[in-house]
Amino acid sequence: MNEVKLVKKAKKGDKEAFEQLLVLHKDQLYRTAFLYVRNREDALDVVQETAFRSYLAIKTLQEEKFFVTWLTKILIRCAYDSLKKRKNNVPLEKVTPILSKLDKRSDDVMDLADATNKLEQKYRDVIVLFHYHDLSIKEVALVLDLPENTVKTYLQRGRKQLRTILEGAGLNEGKSL
Repeated sequence: MNEVKLVKKAKKGDKEAFEQLLVLHKDQLYRTAFLYVRNREDALDVVQETAFRSYLAIKTLQEEKFFVTWLTKILIRCAYDSLKKRKNNVPLEKVTPILSKLDKRSDDVMDLADATNKLEQKYRDVIVLFHYHDLSIKEVALVLDLPENTVKTYLQRGRKQLRTILEGAGLNEGKSL
């Protein structure tokens, strides 16, 4: 079924349609939550809280075509709420056992995720939404309530900062951002 039709049904109170929408986007939601909170359990909690809040607020969604953008905005707020409660990032020691089991490509992905986590918050938000969520500049601007030109500037500065972090750690050999 078309996503827009599912959103319309969910707005009318159809629980199954809402559940199908969440299932459709569960991987994307989890990946984004993990990038923010940096641990599996907290990421799952963020996704669950996002599902709860979005279910309560689905009737406030004005345009069905922006469902994913709207849902992502809720997820980011939930992730920040989770980080505020925790006030500390997950120590790398907790992630190390997982890293040892992964192949080289996965190590590179984890290194990139760690580097992304070191960015200033405003740059990290734009980088995550644009590169990890594959949102357009316009959609990123909608999610973050920023002008499009500001999003472009943050994207450029964030990439530069990310490149500097990766080069400083010796991880950007032959890679382009």
